[in-house]
Amino acid sequence: MTPALAGSILWVLMVVGWYVIRYPFERRAKRRRVERTRRGTAETVRMAISFTGLGILPGVSVATGWPEFAGFDPYWWQIGLGAIAMVLALVLFRKTHKALGRMWSVSLDIREKHELVTSGIYRRLRHPMYTAFWTMALAQALLVPNWIAGLAGLVGFGTLFFFRIGPEERMMEETFGEAYRDYRQKTARIIPGVF
Repeated sequence: MTPALAGSILWVLMVVGWYVIRYPFERRAKRRRVERTRRGTAETVRMAISFTGLGILPGVSVATGWPEFAGFDPYWWQIGLGAIAMVLALVLFRKTHKALGRMWSVSLDIREKHELVTSGIYRRLRHPMYTAFWTMALAQALLVPNWIAGLAGLVGFGTLFFFRIGPEERMMEETFGEAYRDYRQKTARIIPGVF
């Protein structure tokens, strides 16, 4: 087995792991009424850009090798680092879903009887799911042996993150007021003690 093939297989396993973790929460979320949402054209565009970078481009590349001119032969150490990032991303992803439970939403939604989650992994980070996605994008850059498709996750998710974080935090402050302002003062956004 070559490092390129190993990286591609690991990327596929990461996507499968992501789906297995998310699916039950997505099913449950559909049963809970949304009281307020910030979905709209801007959110749809952000999600599409992120999905293109973290799903479509690397998926096409892994399946077909396209774009061929951007392919390269990775090193085993690179695949090893990618595997570590992949495992870390999936562990973080699972912890965020477990902590959010019924409050989970794929988009900017406030659900019926929504509560501010400040326990579990949310004790130190306001947006650990974004931390998980950044780590997933890093894993993709290391695992997918294509300069364009590999780095597309960082660009795609980065676009979602930087254009969504402000509206999301404003929505949380509007919903939870002083409780959210206090929580924001005690926590980092995505990296403990850094940002």
